[in-house]
Amino acid sequence: MRWRLIINMSGVLTIALGITMILSIIIGIFYNDNTIMPFVRSMTITSICGLLAYFFCPVSNKSKHITQREGMAIVATGWTVICVFGSLPFYFDESFVSFIDAFFESVSGFTTTGSSVLTNIEAVSKSILFWRSFIQWLGGMGIIVLSLAILPFLGVGGMQLFKAEVPSPAPDKLKPRIRDTAKILWKVYLVITLVEVFLLLLGGMSFFDSICHAFTTMPTGGFSTKNISIAHYNQWYFDFVIIIFMIIAGINFTLHYQFLTGKPLTIFKDVELRFFILLIIIFTSLITFNVYESVFDKFSEAFRYSFFQVVSIITTTGYATYDYELW
Repeated sequence: MRWRLIINMSGVLTIALGITMILSIIIGIFYNDNTIMPFVRSMTITSICGLLAYFFCPVSNKSKHITQREGMAIVATGWTVICVFGSLPFYFDESFVSFIDAFFESVSGFTTTGSSVLTNIEAVSKSILFWRSFIQWLGGMGIIVLSLAILPFLGVGGMQLFKAEVPSPAPDKLKPRIRDTAKILWKVYLVITLVEVFLLLLGGMSFFDSICHAFTTMPTGGFSTKNISIAHYNQWYFDFVIIIFMIIAGINFTLHYQFLTGKPLTIFKDVELRFFILLIIIFTSLITFNVYESVFDKFSEAFRYSFFQVVSIITTTGYATYDYELW
């Protein structure tokens, strides 16, 4: 096991994370929410630590061939390091009491788990809320896959990293070069995210909320900018837009690529997808008829809320439009 290589790669990931904190600084300046310093301090610490790891553990191009064992180690170490440094903005912000709380929020975000220690989300600054959403979006496709797409010196031996990162028994390699495959996956991910932002804006949701909810829908993470999640808006339009994109997010992204490149029949031939859609239909039907009349007077309301919660839960997104504990 070449620990110098592992530290070097972790340093690269840390530098990349530090650079992304600029976005939250921009948000803080734009909305004038007085939370710029936590991100300035976090970006400085993160970038310096990443640079130290990268330059003090140099690796020549010839020795960058990564074995499967080293690929697993880089992914495990990389995710741990990213979660630690990703928690710094939370830690330096007054909304979080301790580093444990900040680290919990960071891990929950990057792993798209969606659990939170915050009790009053709407009282938190916009830059922090943006960071919560953004780290979920990064974690949705995977930090390592992003790195393979944008950092050429990670392309050597990249297949081992890709195998260790992608949650699939047999990762789909869309192009001969793994870097090109990673680029394609991220382009599809980005395009679908932007389409959701546009549709949410079209319905009247604010620009900030549209971006944050699109960032947490696509990774099926579920962090919201509102205390009562999507129920805050109480509009069927938002419910069905988000339902559509939760379903899209729950589908293998290689199928989306095949669809966008003129191979729509590939989607309908996929057994996993057909089973996924069948489950949604069955459970939505069962729950709709269960809550109709007993909870909702109108069948349309029973269907609307049941459909949303089934999709939200089965895709592990975790949004809510109704207090389903009453059902």
